[in-house]
Amino acid sequence: MTPLPEDPSQEDPSRRIGEADRDSAVERLQQAYAEGFIPHEEMDVRLHRALTAETHGDLASALRSLPAQEPAPKSTSTIAAAGGRIKRRGAWRVPRTLKVESAYGRVHLDLSKAVFEHPVVDIELALGTGRAKITVPRDATVDLDGLQTGWKDSHYVPRSGRDGRDGPTIRITGAMGFGRLKVRHARR
Repeated sequence: MTPLPEDPSQEDPSRRIGEADRDSAVERLQQAYAEGFIPHEEMDVRLHRALTAETHGDLASALRSLPAQEPAPKSTSTIAAAGGRIKRRGAWRVPRTLKVESAYGRVHLDLSKAVFEHPVVDIELALGTGRAKITVPRDATVDLDGLQTGWKDSHYVPRSGRDGRDGPTIRITGAMGFGRLKVRHARR
């Protein structure tokens, strides 16, 4: 579902909405009703407005005066090993934020067949020594600007000739001590 902005007035009020926006508004109204912020009589009116809304302005009138929406909890996982190998491959769910920690040893993350539930994924590396290799989907966009390397620079060659990037954006940050990071796109 597409989360609605905390303040619906920030959106262009004339911009049309989709079903995901409408569903998010209904969920927000139900939550506010359950928490006692909306009386029963008013709930029916607001639900009707949300379900028949066609623009962000229509949704804003249905959500007016509700308390600020709490941000969704961040999906974070950590893979850690003091030594030895860290390896992930196949069809595995990639969290919104993945922390990879290793004092020494090799790291191989194969994201080519992974399931991405988020359009942007942050991979935070905390590696002492050893090599790291990350294989990303063919249509992924990779950002290495937040990565600090101590000994060798990372190796990444972006794919060329991709105008319609529909894949995830993978931001790799953190620090590597003595080792090298290789990032490559999957061949298929």
